Amino acid sequence: MRIHYDVKGDVLYIEFKKGTVTTKRIDEDVAIDYDEKGWVAGIEVLSAKERVLGKKERVSVTTQPPDIDF
Repeated sequence: MRIHYDVKGDVLYIEFKKGTVTTKRIDEDVAIDYDEKGWVAGIEVLSAKERVLGKKERVSVTTQPPDIDF
């Protein structure tokens, strides 16, 4: 698993596996990527600070954090 956060775009992507995916938009800010077997391969969250933390003001990230691998 890999977690990537893009500071400039305020986009969070949680990648469970690499490969070819089909994307299904859940709403305007959340998309789920599915692999060829229908398993969740990744989750993309736009406006991540607000969606994940509830308010944009809670966290101020000014530099690009490193990706996190699990």
